[in-house]
Amino acid sequence: QVQLVESGGGLVQAGGSLRLSCAVSGRTFNTYHLGWFRQARGKEREFVAGISRSGGDTSYGDSVKGRFTISRDNAAHAMYLQMNSLKPEDTAVYTCAASAGWGNLNTMGQYGYWGQGTQVTVSS
Repeated sequence: QVQLVESGGGLVQAGGSLRLSCAVSGRTFNTYHLGWFRQARGKEREFVAGISRSGGDTSYGDSVKGRFTISRDNAAHAMYLQMNSLKPEDTAVYTCAASAGWGNLNTMGQYGYWGQGTQVTVSS
């Protein structure tokens, strides 16, 4: 069983930065792709970023490319999302997820394990 717990959300001004963390329990951490998704109020959940098992491959949603960076520490069983140059439209609940599958990192349907989410609010 895999459990994911996010932390690091909060309120930040536009142009600022936040770093989200995702702690992943389970002995087989490095057998999962990991990803970040977000859902703004009234909108569908969207892919933010994904990282492969080894950390060698990453993928980003178009709206965050060049501003967000995903990383993982397999020894620490943790994943991170460094968010820079934040915009009000980045306001959402951010959720980390794990996939035991082999699909593309941005394929939401392959992620079978989800955290509870952490709120990120960017003020203008």
